Amino acid sequence: MSYKVKLENFEGPLDLLLFLIKKEEVDIYNIPIARITQQYLQYLEIIQLLDLESASDFILMAATLMRIKAQMLLPKPSIALEQEDIEDPRQELVQRLLEYQRYKDVANDLGKKEQVSARHFPRGSFRAEEDPEMEIEQSSEVSLFDLVAAFKTLIDQANKVPVHRVAELSVTLEQCMATVQKSLSEKRQVRFTELFKPDVDRIVWIVTFIAILELIRLQVVRAVQEQPFAEIIISKIHA
Repeated sequence: MSYKVKLENFEGPLDLLLFLIKKEEVDIYNIPIARITQQYLQYLEIIQLLDLESASDFILMAATLMRIKAQMLLPKPSIALEQEDIEDPRQELVQRLLEYQRYKDVANDLGKKEQVSARHFPRGSFRAEEDPEMEIEQSSEVSLFDLVAAFKTLIDQANKVPVHRVAELSVTLEQCMATVQKSLSEKRQVRFTELFKPDVDRIVWIVTFIAILELIRLQVVRAVQEQPFAEIIISKIHA
């Protein structure tokens, strides 16, 4: 039995590359392709582990990164060394990233304008009382890859055990979703890491992570952080 994760507005391989470039604080015009490729392949392991529906797109991008890496390792012909305009194998990828980033920035700007418009009240309307959850809502929503990064850290810190092994699932997706919701009914909010018990089987962690993704997709919970790459907080969305 396996779970194939399908998320609406799913972030793709270009989003992962932009996430890694920002996380590693590198110049997009001078990508250290070896380091980014290594990071990308590590995240790809988690993506394949979760059986994401769009995993094939990530594998294709991994192949592209490996090709670029190989091209950069090849010795340059002596004639080419004398030319000033030697083509950089990364150039096409950089252009794709820049164009994609521009589209994302425009979409984000439109989204922010929509949020600002929603806060305007016409004459005669009333303002709702301050919600204690407002402080949480003002924090930044995290991306899928923020969550994958946090989960990857947990996996890296855990005792190394074989991932690919035949074993019957000891928990269902529905049970893990109920467990996450129960934790949020007992507390106003929980740290992402609190939802993963250290003394359970690795497969339970995987299903728990998928349960969190599913609850976010269903808009039952939200995942936020006070600043980029800070600790992730999971809170319940009140109807």
